[in-house]
Amino acid sequence: HAQLLDGSATSILDTVRHLGFLQIDPISTVAPPQQLVLWSRLGPYDVAELDRLLWEEKQLFEWNAYIFPAEDLPLLRARMRRRRNKYSWERRGAEFLQKNAGYKRYVLNELERRGPLLSRELDDHSVRTWKSHGWHGSRNTSVMLDILHVRGLVAIVGRRDGQRLWDLAERWYPETETVPLREAERLLAEKRFRALGVRLTNRGWEAHPEEVDGPVPDRVTFLSPFDRLIHNRDRAEALFDFRYRLEMYVPKAKREYGYYVLPILVGDRLVGRVEPRFDRKTKTLEVLGAWGDTSRLDEALASLAAFLGAERVRLSWDLSHGAGALDDLL
Repeated sequence: HAQLLDGSATSILDTVRHLGFLQIDPISTVAPPQQLVLWSRLGPYDVAELDRLLWEEKQLFEWNAYIFPAEDLPLLRARMRRRRNKYSWERRGAEFLQKNAGYKRYVLNELERRGPLLSRELDDHSVRTWKSHGWHGSRNTSVMLDILHVRGLVAIVGRRDGQRLWDLAERWYPETETVPLREAERLLAEKRFRALGVRLTNRGWEAHPEEVDGPVPDRVTFLSPFDRLIHNRDRAEALFDFRYRLEMYVPKAKREYGYYVLPILVGDRLVGRVEPRFDRKTKTLEVLGAWGDTSRLDEALASLAAFLGAERVRLSWDLSHGAGALDDLL
């Protein structure tokens, strides 16, 4: 119920408000996780509406690889303002800004003069102060923009061909009240608790006071690896007796299941897992594997195919490696 996986979700905006946020990730073996999390709750929906809410209506905003409802901006601004010297990566960022003060001024001036801009539309004449591990490649412009973004000086204001568009935060974010960091963290923690429904404390499981216990409709769906219902793997295992790990960074020979495997949720039970892959060029939704109770796999696959715009569903796996009645999908 708390995670709106009971069929009660009615709109993108209300779902994001209820969940608190959507995590963004570029991995789109099936669909980007921010889209897949919404599909798990809403069924097939118009992805363009998510873009409208972000970039036109500004009822949602993107910050630090998450999508938040606009009313949470005052709370997130408290995080943007906080001092950053606790962790080594924060100290590296502070050193980078110190060594590249001139480049920081250049980036902010160019955004003021010509923004919004893609990172590649800004010249790079900065100095890297630590060894890159490949996340930002060899360009420091992305490093600078990400640091300024987390600190609330620049904002992501759209996408162009999938790439982030940057502008000055003061031109994108509205004026808001100032909330002290401690109060902001308290309110954000309360929102997380409400969205999760239950949490594990030293005294055992604790249900949120507003959470209503009752039967859960017997609907079936798949869950993104980034879905908050299973994001804390230990919590998911304790609640559902379902051990789940994302294995895309595990060498293929050592994987227990597959590269991008999604749990299957039926009602209030995690009953199995499936490995789908969507080929956008051929519009084919391919099933590379399935495990556990797959008796209702066809229902969820039909919904997922409709959401993705798939024109065909294909099984590409050896039945001896999994269980399930899948013949009616062929």
